[in-house]
This record gives sequence, structure tokens and C-alpha cells, in this order.
Amino acid sequence: MTTAFTNSATLHNGLKMPWLGLGVWKVKDDGETERTVQAAIEAGYRHIDTAAVYGNETGVGIGVRNSGIAREELFITTKVWNSDQGYESSLAAFEQSLERLGMDYVDLLLIHWPVKSKYKDTWRALESIYRSGKARAIGVSNFHIHHLQDLMESSELVPMVNQVEYHPLLTQEPLLAFCKSNRIQVTAWSPLMQGNLDHAVLADIGAKYGKSPAQVVLRWDLQTGVITIPKSTNPERLKQNGDIFDFELSAEDMAAISALNRNQRFGSDPDNFNF
Repeated sequence: MTTAFTNSATLHNGLKMPWLGLGVWKVKDDGETERTVQAAIEAGYRHIDTAAVYGNETGVGIGVRNSGIAREELFITTKVWNSDQGYESSLAAFEQSLERLGMDYVDLLLIHWPVKSKYKDTWRALESIYRSGKARAIGVSNFHIHHLQDLMESSELVPMVNQVEYHPLLTQEPLLAFCKSNRIQVTAWSPLMQGNLDHAVLADIGAKYGKSPAQVVLRWDLQTGVITIPKSTNPERLKQNGDIFDFELSAEDMAAISALNRNQRFGSDPDNFNF
């Protein structure tokens, strides 16, 4: 059965990845994560994005098991943290992630940040994990064009995904174009600009379609060909974030939203990250 939540992009290895997912950054592992994941799955979500450093992989796994939805119907992403990078250490860290999740595979495994002098060895580990079948797809996160070019010079596989900060104030058009030309699927983290949605353009466009500024931004993501993983722990907001498949922004509205770009980051710049 295809629903709005199972509308999928196809990665370059043929794996389908739902356009909309739930991000669980900063969701606490004190029961909040499992409740949020379970509520999201009950609302129709089939794509959950976590990471080792979030400290809530255990909660994600419990939420998935409590949902009653078969594991193979879900798309689960996790990431190798900076301090675990390197070949052997990434292999070991991934096994720990699987243990915390209570799963024998993930759908997508990412390198969390481009740790200089380590990410190539980490990528070799991900290629090995991919070949073992324990990750159905592999990719990177927070990689600029130069990081991707450097990685691809010596890698056997081209990353299937690059998850980056992406929103109307940070459109990263050269990066998006590079990824598209290399069949690397872009995923947006912090798509809702950490709540900084108070822009007249978004409000006006939303009024036209009967949608909130948040729904307008998430729809803009999809129409730019970018997978989006907004975070919310509020069951009502989870449903609202998913209510973006019943309208289409006009070309003019898309251009007006993209014109908000200021190259403004709410998170760290990968070139100046304190590793």
C-alpha cells in the first residue's frame, strides 16, 4: 500500500527511501524517544533518522518494536560519530549501534561529519558493512563538494546520500547540483530552521494553500528533490508535518522561497567544525 508517508525517492542502488522522515536529534532517551517514534509510526511515518551521538538509538529500537509494524516496512538511518571514525573503530561502533537498536541491519548508515584524515578509512568500513548486507545503503552527512570529490577519488562506491543542513535560508544550490549530477540523494536536517519560520513570504504562501509556514517549507524540500526529516515530539505536529502531499507549490512560489537564501546556518559549518 502506498501512502503519503511511503512516497519514496530511489537511491542509486535501487533502494527506496521515503521522502519524509522523523529526525530524533535532541529527543531524550528517557521514554520520550520510544513514545515519539511509536506515535510517528502510528501517524504513518515509515522513516526514522537517529545517530549514535544522539544517545537514543535504544529508544528508537523500542519504539519500532512497540509499533507493531514489521521491521522491513520501515527505513532506519543511523550514523558513525566523529570519535569512532577510522576503519576498525567504525566497524566496532556500528555493531554497537545495531545492538542498541536491537536490529540486525539498518537501511542507511552515514558518516556523521567529515573528520579530516579519517573519513576515507571510515568510508572503507561503510563499504565493507554495505557488502555484508548489514546496511542497505551508505552515505555521508555534512559533506561539502570538496569533501565528496576527495572521497570519491579513492572510493569504490559513490555515497548514496548526503545529509546536510538545508532550508530556505541555506539553499546550498551548488552542493545540490553536484549531488544531483552524481546521483547522491540530498537529505535536509533542520529543515524547519530550528523554528525560525517567521517570514512574511512563508506566511503569505501558506495562506494561499491553507498550509502553515512549516508545511510550505517541507513541501519546498520535496519539490527541490530533497528528502526531509523534521523533528517533533508533539503527536499533532507530527501529523501536520506529514500533511504535505496534497498540494503543490507553483514555480513562482518555489522561486520566492528559494530567494530567501542568506547562506545562514543554524548548525556548524563542516569546514569549521570542532572535531
